[in-house]
Amino acid sequence: MKRIALISILLLACMTGFAQGCLDPLLSQEMNRRSDDERIAVIVLMKAQYDRLQLCRRADYYPSRAERRAFVVNELKTFTEASQYDLKNILAEMENHGMVSSVRSLWSANALYFEATKTALLDLSERTDIETISLNIQHQWIPNGETQNLASSTREITPNITMVNADQVWELGYTGTSVVVAVVDSGVNYNHLDLADHLWDGGEEFPHHGYDIVNDDDDPMDDKGHGTHCAGTVCGDGTAGSLTGIAPDATLMCVKSIRGDGFGGAVNIAGGMEWAVEHGCDLISMSLGMVDAGTTDKEILRRTCEAILDTGIVAMVCAGNEGNAFLQMTYPVPNNVRVPASCPPPYLDPDQMANPGALSCVVAVGAVNYNDAAADFTSRGPVTWQDTEFGDYAYNPGIGLIRPDICAPGVNIKSLDYENTSGYTNMDGTSQATPCVAGIVALMLQKDPELTPAEICRILEETSVKLTPTKSNTTGVGRVDALAAVNAVEAYDGITEQSIEAEIFPNPSSGSFTIVCEGVKRVSVYSVDGRLVQNQSVKGSECMIEGLESGVYLVRIETDKETCVRKIMKM
Repeated sequence: MKRIALISILLLACMTGFAQGCLDPLLSQEMNRRSDDERIAVIVLMKAQYDRLQLCRRADYYPSRAERRAFVVNELKTFTEASQYDLKNILAEMENHGMVSSVRSLWSANALYFEATKTALLDLSERTDIETISLNIQHQWIPNGETQNLASSTREITPNITMVNADQVWELGYTGTSVVVAVVDSGVNYNHLDLADHLWDGGEEFPHHGYDIVNDDDDPMDDKGHGTHCAGTVCGDGTAGSLTGIAPDATLMCVKSIRGDGFGGAVNIAGGMEWAVEHGCDLISMSLGMVDAGTTDKEILRRTCEAILDTGIVAMVCAGNEGNAFLQMTYPVPNNVRVPASCPPPYLDPDQMANPGALSCVVAVGAVNYNDAAADFTSRGPVTWQDTEFGDYAYNPGIGLIRPDICAPGVNIKSLDYENTSGYTNMDGTSQATPCVAGIVALMLQKDPELTPAEICRILEETSVKLTPTKSNTTGVGRVDALAAVNAVEAYDGITEQSIEAEIFPNPSSGSFTIVCEGVKRVSVYSVDGRLVQNQSVKGSECMIEGLESGVYLVRIETDKETCVRKIMKM
């Protein structure tokens, strides 16, 4: 009996060792509850990660956003395939023996999803190329409280449009034409009259204007209503009565990433973002977020959002509706903002530079009412990533990462009803504020299709209606203003950087460089991934870069008449 007891203790110690290694503790607990032949849905994060700095340095030499996206997607896919090659061979063998099923890979995060038996998971836990194996938990992605109230089909321009001055942008000729906005949500009723004539053309392969990640088919029809309402705020054109869209002529790409009950896993959200980028979206609107996320879910979504940034695509993401006093007790700061809105922005505001960190594609959006007061439900920052693999934006001590970035109208927002092809409904939430910002970005991208995520975020922040003296953890920099943002965008005329008369030398440089260009007012230096690292007014023509690490940087030169960008090598 003592011998049997000793063996049991040793086996328990082995299981504990796995839990402390690459098997997540929650997964180990779930394994103890399951029978030997049951398969468990898991997420695997691989250890190998592409060097982002090197990737961005290479991608930066592609002249257009489309070329950059194609390069980055191909590079990350190739890297992921090579990294997962041995593991996927093992999984294929396990699948032949009924131990594994439903294998799916994510190139944006170098991760896999599959279902496996306990025996398979214990075997896989001994591999040295795996970072973590975690339970794939189904979370509620649509924030609470976003109930629908039917609205009339009054012929009107909805008040959120006029509040952000989008109707005045239309008078300038910018309505979002030719800009593809991917709404990653519960799907879209693509038959609604206000959407039907400006949907993404997926050809014979995708006849329903997008994809359903949840069911792995080509029909992203909405079975909840949330996605249709959000799509209407992006680009509803008023055919059935009310004009609800900030960018009424934008092209809508429909991506279904959550079930009809509002639940889903991080893999489906990451997969929806990947699919949209691969198929040519110009920006992503995502009124989704995970509250009380586990470490693996957070890490897979941040890896994905960093990869999406590297492709040159920006995403508007809702902060969440957990900001009222009761829910703040349940989800206290720094965990009040939902993931992936808690991921970093593509541009760091000067107020954030006291505690800088890495960047991602996410512009986090909070909500205000029609009086520009913060909605009582809008989630509050800051957040932190100090206890994850990223280890940045330390909080307490430290200011954390300020969230949200900006805010938009999110109370009593009228948009499209998914249950018919001509109806409308009212909803409240940061979910309703987010597509408002996405519509504004579509207007900006029509004016200049080559805007970078960092430029988009910076312009949105700098042109917002300031609601607080500094960037706030309730309303960000302020409430968006479409007219001011579009006016701040320099019209794209197809002229390349090289045609503008501005030179810098010596290049490479060890500490300073000289700019040859008339009327220079300000010079900003960015890392190749879009992070502002230096901002200086110019006296004469000499600029200093002594405090920067060696590498390639982008120099933004502002004159009285124009702005141009040059590259410089710091030795």
